[in-house]
Amino acid sequence: MTSALRRTAAAAAVAVLATLLAAAPAQASAYRYWSFWSWSGGTWAYQQQGPALYVPPDGSVDGWRFALSPDGGRDAARPGSAGDFAALCAATPARAGHKRVAVVLDFGTAADAPAGAGALPAARSACASVPAAATSAEVLATLAPPLRYDTNGILCAIAGYPRAGCGEAVADAAPDHGGSGTLGGTLGSVLGGVLVLTLGAGAYLRSRRRH
Repeated sequence: MTSALRRTAAAAAVAVLATLLAAAPAQASAYRYWSFWSWSGGTWAYQQQGPALYVPPDGSVDGWRFALSPDGGRDAARPGSAGDFAALCAATPARAGHKRVAVVLDFGTAADAPAGAGALPAARSACASVPAAATSAEVLATLAPPLRYDTNGILCAIAGYPRAGCGEAVADAAPDHGGSGTLGGTLGSVLGGVLVLTLGAGAYLRSRRRH
């Protein structure tokens, strides 16, 4: 094989490798945490304020869901039950100077639970009658103690669940089952093809020289 042909083949292999690496999806992360929601317009809306700052109005419904959620934010897992204030607070009478706020708690699934989380509680709902200025954190403390916070004020546990951990990042890479569907399989196939073509071209040039 000529040096020019070898250089051409090497350049082709490098170009293919660079293209595939650029196209490969970056490894994402998921986080185990309690996401915070408000019932609005018949659906759960992700809360933009933390529970220590948000002051829910009378007649509102806060939702909480513990889950392993991709990248957090609006893509987090929502509570599994609807936030029907009339049904949830039907047995809680209105009081002067107080407001009623319903809370839906969804503790997620066994697959969401970190190691050492403790027994998975059943989802539940309740209604709190609290002072008008109470925040969502105060509502939650009334209905679902004990709460656990980390040193940065992040809510780690509701009703003592989970017993350990707080917002851990977990690698969320798709399993590699081998074959042509994986990056490794694709690289092997393509680079193998480059090698076959290179060897074939070399054999062709040697044959031309002999004749």
